[in-house]
Amino acid sequence: MSSDAMKASDFKDLTLLRRGKVRDVYEIDDELLIVTTDRMSAFDVVMEEPIPDKGKVLTGISLFWFKKLESIVENHLVSSDPYKFPVVCHQYAKQLEGRSMLVKKARPLLVECIVRGYISGSGWQEYLQNGHVCGIPLPEGLGESDKLSEPLFTPSTKAVDGMHDENIPFEKAVDILGKKMAEEVREISLRLYKFGRDFAAGKGIIVADTKFEFGIVDDRLILIDEALTPDSSRFWPIDEYAPGGPQKSFDKQFLRDYLIKINWSKKPPPPRLPSEIIERTRGKYLEALERLTGHGL
Repeated sequence: MSSDAMKASDFKDLTLLRRGKVRDVYEIDDELLIVTTDRMSAFDVVMEEPIPDKGKVLTGISLFWFKKLESIVENHLVSSDPYKFPVVCHQYAKQLEGRSMLVKKARPLLVECIVRGYISGSGWQEYLQNGHVCGIPLPEGLGESDKLSEPLFTPSTKAVDGMHDENIPFEKAVDILGKKMAEEVREISLRLYKFGRDFAAGKGIIVADTKFEFGIVDDRLILIDEALTPDSSRFWPIDEYAPGGPQKSFDKQFLRDYLIKINWSKKPPPPRLPSEIIERTRGKYLEALERLTGHGL
């Protein structure tokens, strides 16, 4: 099953800029080549086993949303066709097919822009502790996975490798970005989330929360990285939504739940993943692609 999975790219004629938890980024003149591998991270630790086709699913979903959302904000995409990449890439076209994007080189903002429409994950944990999420007071008596009356912009810091992102109040985002930029990304993030939420609802998916990243190109704010994917969002099936606890999902929460169940410490080294967990995780990613876009790989 995993023989075709890409755990890491190896393009010797290209300049590797960095390897993230999932993406390998190469520098080609004044552009970047983003290669989305099949690596799977959970709790900021990369698993030993890749999830076959995961990189292609993430790329396909991001391309779908970039097109849908471009009326709201410009994005970094130049091309997703390896044969339209610089000539040096053509020898790697087969490996790049379906899992790569040539993008504009942007200066990333040092804040991750998270929007929550439902109370779950770290937001739920924070609410249990103090009744707030990122400094925003919430009503008493909310249950896990409850829908919020309005989506919340809840930024976080961008963690360096090996560290965890940290939820921050909006005032801290203002300190980092400046008032004008912080307000702009808040407004755009909420617009993007609401558009994605409403579209996905028509496909039977609740977008419980999601993360956007932005960068600056020639003094313009653009959307970078990925958009509304199972790695950057919580996707729940509408027909099985049952507030009051954790939800079934089309995202990596399935894997997180398994890792919690086996009492893993959430620190390296990661445990070995059974083939059943790998295959079921792959199936959830593929179902998200098929529901949202209407087609598979």
